[in-house]
Amino acid sequence: MTEPKDIVLKESEEVEGVPVEGPWLDDVSSLEEVLDYYERIGFQATHLGKAIEIWRKVEEKRAKGEEVRVFLGYTSNIISSGLREIIAWLVKEGKVDVIVTTAGGIEEDFIKALKPFILGDWNVNDALMREKGINRIGNIFVPNDRYIEFEKYMIPFFERILEMEKERGKPLTASEFIYEMGRYMDEKLGKEKEKSVIYWAYKRNVPIFCPAITDGSIGDMLYFFKEERGDRELIIDIANDIVKLNNLAVTAKETASIILGGSLPKHAIINANLFRGGTDYAIYVTTAIPWDGSLSGAPPSEGVSWGKIRAKADYVEIWADATLVFPLLVWKVMKVYKNKLKG
Repeated sequence: MTEPKDIVLKESEEVEGVPVEGPWLDDVSSLEEVLDYYERIGFQATHLGKAIEIWRKVEEKRAKGEEVRVFLGYTSNIISSGLREIIAWLVKEGKVDVIVTTAGGIEEDFIKALKPFILGDWNVNDALMREKGINRIGNIFVPNDRYIEFEKYMIPFFERILEMEKERGKPLTASEFIYEMGRYMDEKLGKEKEKSVIYWAYKRNVPIFCPAITDGSIGDMLYFFKEERGDRELIIDIANDIVKLNNLAVTAKETASIILGGSLPKHAIINANLFRGGTDYAIYVTTAIPWDGSLSGAPPSEGVSWGKIRAKADYVEIWADATLVFPLLVWKVMKVYKNKLKG
């Protein structure tokens, strides 16, 4: 009979690896040094540490002139939040080559260049908010006057697009439509446009794909435009965009897929990479769980089973709110590494 003590204190095998250890605060003097410990802290901190290393590897290759085409995907709530400005900076600095987002990721970026969203609260009377014409995105308030102002810009913009399509004899794709929005912002708006993703994508010629472009306020404005004019000529082509998006993956020597949230942007990016045998690098930041079988919650390893992520790819999933971890990830990779390159 095995003794209780032998059961509890069963001898173990030796395990080699990195010791779990956090920063001793007397020994660190900057956030940079704290972040150096993340791979050793454990749990999701370890995943953030790995994401830093993956993205840094991509940046090192790109700095040497090697081609790694970076795809960035995000849902509209990312633009609702203060992550919008970080993404705009990444585009401005040439750190992103292809973007896929939702309709809200387009229109909210434009609207924020007109009027800001306001930090509110999670605990409010939503029926009263509706009476006051104030929309809520979590703890972010968006008064309806933002959409009223947006319509003032979009109706003339639709008229411009309609004329363009008549002149060229075919509709614009959704990515061309968004590119023209960037040009429109450049013409019509002042300094407030300079923290816009759309504006910098236009300036840097970074394509933004939005396969569900009518699923938001842009769709509402299109409805008003078409109904009030009886228009059936203005068309946005999504079919040719899928060819363009897939070919951007197929023709790349290597690809990196950085995806905040799930939904359509996530699938559009990894599915495009399926046509080249999978992406080479993947960083997911999500709060979605995998247990319901949704694409939003599917981990990178599931993507391997579909051929959307290479079996030997360098990948990680951070299960956390992107507003918490993405600023740290970008700051550590871009600002700190950039300073080291200068040194």
